[in-house]
Amino acid sequence: MPVLGRQDMPRQDPDVRRSNFEEVALGYSEEQAVAEAKRCLQCKKPKCVEGCPVEVMIPEFIKYAAEGDFDSAARQIKTMNALPAICGRVCPQETQCEECCILSKKGASVAIGRLERFVSDYERRRGVKIPPAPPPSGKKIAVVGSGPAGLTAAADLARIGHSVTVFEALHEAGGVLIYGIPQFRLPKEIVKAEVEYVKKLGVTVLLDSVIGRLETVDELLAGYDAVFLGTGAGLPSFLNIDGENLNGVYSANEFLTRVNLMKAYKFPEYDTPVPKTGTSGEKLWKGKKVAVVGGGNVAMDSARCAVRLGASGVTVVYRRGEEELPARAEEIENAKEEGVKFRLLTNPVRIIGDDRNWVTEIECINMYLCEPDESGRCRPKPLEGTEHRIETDFVIIAVGTSPNPLVPGTTAGLEVSKRGTVVADDNGATTKKGVYAGGDAVTGSATVISAMGAGKKAARAIDGYLGGK
Repeated sequence: MPVLGRQDMPRQDPDVRRSNFEEVALGYSEEQAVAEAKRCLQCKKPKCVEGCPVEVMIPEFIKYAAEGDFDSAARQIKTMNALPAICGRVCPQETQCEECCILSKKGASVAIGRLERFVSDYERRRGVKIPPAPPPSGKKIAVVGSGPAGLTAAADLARIGHSVTVFEALHEAGGVLIYGIPQFRLPKEIVKAEVEYVKKLGVTVLLDSVIGRLETVDELLAGYDAVFLGTGAGLPSFLNIDGENLNGVYSANEFLTRVNLMKAYKFPEYDTPVPKTGTSGEKLWKGKKVAVVGGGNVAMDSARCAVRLGASGVTVVYRRGEEELPARAEEIENAKEEGVKFRLLTNPVRIIGDDRNWVTEIECINMYLCEPDESGRCRPKPLEGTEHRIETDFVIIAVGTSPNPLVPGTTAGLEVSKRGTVVADDNGATTKKGVYAGGDAVTGSATVISAMGAGKKAARAIDGYLGGK
């Protein structure tokens, strides 16, 4: 009988990793992967598959892994998922496929995500094999945005035989995968390798192509049979309190883009500093205090980047309690191990600056939780008379994002919600004929894997719209 205890994932020591941007989780060895895969019960009715937004046939790939046939395991995953090395690192498996695993009822579930990562890395080291190209359909699809939704839709459409062109606004493809997730959690070489795989399927990727400025969606429809919008949610939200315009206040979006995509952590080798830094090669924020407002994965990423930039103290300020933190449990654990402090049930009410308009403090108030709100979470309310101040040199606001209005605002007949998201049905069809959408552009800020699932559904719908099966 399989044992209930899963294989531990080796990680960098906290005292070492807090000073570098190298990947924290080191991955399984071949022996660990086989041992973990052998824990799978190979259920006749696998619930894990039901928990996977991109419908990977999980027992099949794990069976290959248990036999040591990692090449076949990788090929099996890629029949449904074009970005497995990414999913194996950032997908919240613990609330999806692994939560559905039968073993989780009695002990630890099979480490599906870690096995997915292992077999994908194994394949990449040995050389990725490209499946044979299907007969061309003669249909052309434009995909706007090269994030997880766009790449998934593009890959699935290309594998059917359609001609696909991806339009990316930035100078590198990958969307939030490349600009929003730190190197120590998702190395950029992994993202680039996955993008290359999608391109080798026959997808054309055009960089520095801002749809809504270069061309509108209506103009794209003049040359393409359908359009998929996977533009994400890159417009940052703020607190709307006094002092947010002071020097030293960042949106998490700007901060992570500077650090991840523009390699600010390598300044001055890369000439993209995070402001108020010297020109020496020492740690950018050496001796500085940083406050990160928010409790999600983006807040943890921002806090952990600040640690690595040399901050002497990093504090996460969150208005709810420990149990309500929306970030993944392993990211919270990693942050704490790296020295990040948490001020919970605390909410900023004002940011205070000096005579140079530079941040010196944030004024906060304690909160308490009462009845749950419409989302089912406990509603925080201020506790009068508990105002206090926290000294800080930098404030990073990580309280969510919304879609950029550029594409919807230049597309006639495309309905948008009050939140700025594109209105689309469960298959991604929008109110404009021939235009589909998915991912954060439709749902608002969510997970990478949910965006990929939306891209997969939309690809099927687009194929049906174009007369496919």
